[in-house]
Amino acid sequence: MGFIDAEKRKFFNEVREKSGQPIELCYQCQKCASGCIATGYADFYPNEIIRLVQLGQKERVLNSSSIWICSSCETCGARCPNGINTAEVMDALKEMAIAAGMVKEKNINLFHNTFLNSVRSHGRVHETSMMVIYKIKSGDLFSDMDVGLEMFRKGKMPVLPHRIKARGKIKDIFSKTTH
Repeated sequence: MGFIDAEKRKFFNEVREKSGQPIELCYQCQKCASGCIATGYADFYPNEIIRLVQLGQKERVLNSSSIWICSSCETCGARCPNGINTAEVMDALKEMAIAAGMVKEKNINLFHNTFLNSVRSHGRVHETSMMVIYKIKSGDLFSDMDVGLEMFRKGKMPVLPHRIKARGKIKDIFSKTTH
């Protein structure tokens, strides 16, 4: 890779190491982008994010919406002729953006953390409490209340959480993976 300076090379190497992906092998075939369900909402296609990483464009990548909009469906990795799992790269970039205080899509990150906290507390997600907490923290209380009320009315959002027997195992997983 023809880097202009050591800082750009450092960013490239950090992403490659954190993601465990051979991002230097990407030659921009765009197969990842052709199957991506998020491209209509993203500012960069998956291959463009990889190219920006290859070029050491840390600010542009970490300030992008694309890394947050990625749903980690792994279609990109399944299509890549070089075996690059772009979802792993996106996860690494999210971690780096959080560490750098560069979270562009704050509600996506808030939803993610609220979801994980629900699993940590109950051993599985409890949609009702998770959504109440998310709605309060995001300040977006009423935008889809009609959908939530309809789900509640149909019994799709139980008042009390269902607990699993192996909650201790879930707590162990969180203790091993939480930084």
